[in-house]
Amino acid sequence: MILLVGAGYMAKEYAKVLKAMKLPFVVVGRSQVSSDTFTAEIGVKAESGGLSSWLKKNEVTDKAIIAVTEDQLGTATAELLNSGCKNILVEKPGGLNTDDIKKVAQLAKNKKAKVSVGYNRRFYASTLAALNLIKKDGGVKSFYFDFTERSYIVEKLAQSDRIKREWFIQNSSHVIDMAFFMGGWPKKLSTYKKSGLKWHPGGSVFSGAGISETGALFSYHANWESAGKWGIEIITSKTKLMFRPLEKLQIQKYGSMVVEDYPLEDELDTNFKPGLFKQVKAFLNNQKQLLTTEEQVKHLGTYLKIRN
Repeated sequence: MILLVGAGYMAKEYAKVLKAMKLPFVVVGRSQVSSDTFTAEIGVKAESGGLSSWLKKNEVTDKAIIAVTEDQLGTATAELLNSGCKNILVEKPGGLNTDDIKKVAQLAKNKKAKVSVGYNRRFYASTLAALNLIKKDGGVKSFYFDFTERSYIVEKLAQSDRIKREWFIQNSSHVIDMAFFMGGWPKKLSTYKKSGLKWHPGGSVFSGAGISETGALFSYHANWESAGKWGIEIITSKTKLMFRPLEKLQIQKYGSMVVEDYPLEDELDTNFKPGLFKQVKAFLNNQKQLLTTEEQVKHLGTYLKIRN
């Protein structure tokens, strides 16, 4: 039995995957409204009242998926760890902020439990196809990524101010993790930042460059004050791989000016939230491609340096 914590958008997406896998699961939401909506849309009853109330009346499951609001990720994970749950998949980035993530990782270590962080873009059909091409071409030579956020949309979202202040790690880390996952995490990194927004005073224009652990040169840019969108370019000795949007893959071969759409086996990304089906499968099968909180803590230094 799998415990699914949450009854909002992401919980519904996870539920669709679990139903398709024909796996037994129980759902715990917080409010009566969200739980009733979940039940009506998914066809699986969601119990209201929150995780604390549920744990007082039920024995904790061995596996759990946490898909609550960003400011409750760390709290819910810690509560499950303290209740004896040993295998947890928590939505990215694994907590509200860096301190929250570190506390969860330490608690998981103390409890001898495994907590994985759900970066579903690691499991996109585009990512998996690119990894095969990268291996075939002999590795990544250089790469570039853009994590520009659409501020005109974010500032109007219903999320609390404390979540928006952490938007860099809460949202931008999606594309940053995907880029470094394919190209290698930084061995050397120089960063620059300026400005700031009312809802994100920590910065709004970012630029930097470095060398990855694999020896690839990389650079990045993001300007939250102007036009733009997420994108990644991976360069091997034979091919340039372009992700814009990240769900799609285009290639340009060495010696050619032609940019082609690369055919993807993306039926699962079409039928479910992209990457989520294979992410859940990786969680259930304990696959290494899934990020652990221990690894996430190691990456926090990179995030903090980029955020400067």
